[in-house]
Amino acid sequence: MTRLSSSGKGYLEPAYFGNVRRTWEDRLELAPPPIDGEWLPKSAVYALVDLMVVVVGRPKGLFKECGKRIQSGLQAIQVELVKLGITDGVREVDLQHSAIWMAGVYLTLLMQFLENKVAVELTRSEFVEAQEALVQMINWFIRFPTILQACEGVIEMLRGQYAHSVGCFREAAFHFIEAVKLTESKSMQAMCQVYAAVSYICIGDAESSSQALDLIGPVYRIMDSFVGVREKTSVLFANGLLLMKQQNLQEARIRLATGLQITHNHLGNLQLVSQYLTILGSLALALHDTVQAREILRSSLTLAKKLYDIPTQIWVLSVLTALYQELGERGNEMENSEYQRKKADDLQKRLADAHSSIHHIELVDKVKLEVQQPHELDIKRSNAGPSMRVNLDIPESIGLSTPSPAPSSSRLVDLDTGRRGKRKI
Repeated sequence: MTRLSSSGKGYLEPAYFGNVRRTWEDRLELAPPPIDGEWLPKSAVYALVDLMVVVVGRPKGLFKECGKRIQSGLQAIQVELVKLGITDGVREVDLQHSAIWMAGVYLTLLMQFLENKVAVELTRSEFVEAQEALVQMINWFIRFPTILQACEGVIEMLRGQYAHSVGCFREAAFHFIEAVKLTESKSMQAMCQVYAAVSYICIGDAESSSQALDLIGPVYRIMDSFVGVREKTSVLFANGLLLMKQQNLQEARIRLATGLQITHNHLGNLQLVSQYLTILGSLALALHDTVQAREILRSSLTLAKKLYDIPTQIWVLSVLTALYQELGERGNEMENSEYQRKKADDLQKRLADAHSSIHHIELVDKVKLEVQQPHELDIKRSNAGPSMRVNLDIPESIGLSTPSPAPSSSRLVDLDTGRRGKRKI
């Protein structure tokens, strides 16, 4: 079907996608003349609205609304995929050529929703739920590897996020480094290098700290070159952690305070704010500024509770316990310790459930995804659909998750750790 644009010239209007005829009323133009003619189906636009609500609400901890929107978006997309002939068992090789572009639209949206679901569930320490969403992403990618090519790096990054969240720090670093290799996005490369650095810091030995510094340094030097401040706030956080490990407390305080201010003013990422506050509270205590330490840590605990972020809650509680010990507040120390124990027991149960799941090993294992490219499918990477030109967003709210002060990770907040070589960035 041919229509006239505002300039009077004719242009071709796609009328069929996947043998599904769509009337003009089913479509929404993306812009007024003279850019008319570009459109998406209403169902895709509605799903996109749901996705935007999730992307904005997730860092603020609005998980109930995010959950509703994720469910709504996934259901709408599933209906459209069925219309395109994409049902259980259908793979790229089974698609009609006319369905490829629109399949790319809906499959990309689907992966975005699942990516955000993984982020929400990891933040809430719902590790098994996060596993299931991530496994869904992997299965969709294996079925549609060309259309969803851009998702491979995101999946590796999320495998790293999952591994880090359940305490598998070496495996996490492996997947983050693999994600760096799989994307051309400078932003995503920088973020994944920072994520890997945090995982190395959590391992805690001298060699790992050196590896963390090697990853942080290049990003730190170019942190002001990125659009936005996400990369800068992330690398300042990781750099502050590393300076703490090196016992350079004053410099760490300066870097972390700068990062906290930027995060608070520009990102609105409550989990990152909470973790910044926790480290700054630890530093204040190490510098014997108990008044500031108490105020900062209480604020951090409030945010961590709002986010249902159990590891950060335990981390804050451990520092508060140390604060009460220093102040000789025995009653507060006992009460705080008991609450910390309950939270630690809760976290251990969740971790045990995650580790015993049939999906755990396949997600954390240091093995790249094996996907057989469908040679017989007539799809070129250059025209396989919109996902080929889009790098999916990185979940901010779990990107810098630091471990709880459980035995395996207490050295992250142990400021009495032996000094190591103080290589400055």
